[in-house]
Amino acid sequence: MRRKLIAANWKMYKTPEGAREFAAAFLPLVKNVHHAEIVVCPPFVCLPAMVEALHGTRIGVGGQNMLWENEGAYTGEISPGMLRAVGCSHVIIGHSERRQYFGETDDTVNRKLRSALAAGLQPIVCVGEVLQEREAGLTEEVLARQCNIAFSEISTLEAAPLIVAYEPVWAIGTGKTATPEMAADAHRVLRAEAAKAFGDERAANLRILYGGSVKPENAKALMSEREIDGALVGGGSLDPKSFATIVAAGDF
Repeated sequence: MRRKLIAANWKMYKTPEGAREFAAAFLPLVKNVHHAEIVVCPPFVCLPAMVEALHGTRIGVGGQNMLWENEGAYTGEISPGMLRAVGCSHVIIGHSERRQYFGETDDTVNRKLRSALAAGLQPIVCVGEVLQEREAGLTEEVLARQCNIAFSEISTLEAAPLIVAYEPVWAIGTGKTATPEMAADAHRVLRAEAAKAFGDERAANLRILYGGSVKPENAKALMSEREIDGALVGGGSLDPKSFATIVAAGDF
């Protein structure tokens, strides 16, 4: 059985002091959690504070982005080795906001994914359709294309740490949420694409998260679907009580 993973994406919120305050309030609320893996992905400036605050716990820390190069003249970028050096175990790749605002493509997602795997990071690769694509009935086609390119040149063995997050882009930050059934259908498409790329066994073990306005009110219904292996949580993860409630919703 695939173990649930609940990941927090803080986006461009909180300072190091805010990260420490979050950890102090959050840790007592999840001290008895064993049903799920928890990962917190704060802004880059908060990574050292969060790693220090969570030291000795079972909670992982991840970056929200990275470049595929190990070093070089890339002003403003972060390398996978830098994330590892500061204590990160995970990294988000290809978030819809990176694609929308910063021009990331399926090809750059593939380059980042291969680099993250080579560096020993667990990548959370985001895929999903925009509203116009869903309304045009293109969801399956879009997801297949994104996976086909993202998974290119990656072997079954290399893909072992891979995590995928389905983000219906029309639900990001809008308050709209795909129904559990809609999300589960998309997850089945993603698992089928993973089977084509890596084989049935690896696909069966692949954790696929749902990300799209996950809140305490809808988390349990979403994660009760067999195909949904956890959540990538945005705004709902900024408050420790809210995020702890979402984590608890995966326990059944």
